[in-house]
Formats: sequence, C-alpha cells, structure tokens
Amino acid sequence: MAALAWLLIPLFAVVGAAIWGSWASRNKTIGDVAELAGYARFRDAMERSHAAPAASGSSSTTTSAATAATGSPSS
Repeated sequence: MAALAWLLIPLFAVVGAAIWGSWASRNKTIGDVAELAGYARFRDAMERSHAAPAASGSSSTTTSAATAATGSPSS
C-alpha cells in the first residue's frame, strides 16, 4: 500500500503540471482585441481634434498654436 502512495504522488504532480501548462498556454488575445480597438478609437479622436482647428482655416488659431508651441510669435 505504501508503494501505491509513492506512485500516486508523481501521478498527481503530472496531472497538476498538465493543468497548469494548459492554463499558462491559453489564448490571451481575447482581452487585447477590445483594448486595441479602444486605443484605435482614441487615436482617431485625437487626430480629429488636432485636425479640426487647422481645417477651419482660422489664422488666429494657427498663430496662437504656433506661439504656444514655440514660445515666440511667428512672422
């Protein structure tokens, strides 16, 4: 009976290692897809917000933006 107990210990270790291995190698990209889609929407929104003042054609907006970026008025 003691020999059987010593044989069951490695068997449980192998089963535990197989369960852990299957869990560790699972497909982890499911959560990343939604996160990457949200990041793409954020980038698009930021591009639209930066493109909107330049597309309006207002020279005072672009002049004030250039002044704020460089610290000196542009000529």
